[in-house]
Amino acid sequence: MKLYLDLCWFNQPFDDQSQLLVRLQTEAKLAIQESIRSRGHTLIWSAILDLENIENPDSERKDAIEQWRPFSDVDVATSATVENLATVLEGQGLKAMDALHLASAIEAGCDCFLTTDKQILRKMKDDKRLKVLDPVEFIRETEAVDE
Repeated sequence: MKLYLDLCWFNQPFDDQSQLLVRLQTEAKLAIQESIRSRGHTLIWSAILDLENIENPDSERKDAIEQWRPFSDVDVATSATVENLATVLEGQGLKAMDALHLASAIEAGCDCFLTTDKQILRKMKDDKRLKVLDPVEFIRETEAVDE
């Protein structure tokens, strides 16, 4: 399965783990990461991930996220197609950077976009081009398929 992971997703282990939902999402994230490492899933990267991560003021987080780039099999470049699709997604009420991530995932033909961003999850829940899930829901759906 081709997965696109946004920066919210990558930053999850650095968030306050005293909240139950954050802990559950972090555990799910770690399981998904292991599947990517073992090539059970394909990681899709993009120029937008690089751009957003470069601006990360926290060097520990930035370095941890950069270490995932070599695990990716596809790197989506910025293109007119991505930018045009992002403009359409912005028209649906998404923030510009979120729209660019989603457009990159759609352009790459991703099966799933993983995020913990509630606005993205809400705005994209009925989109037919791309399944958008949080890490816990992704684990729930993929384990149900495997049973």
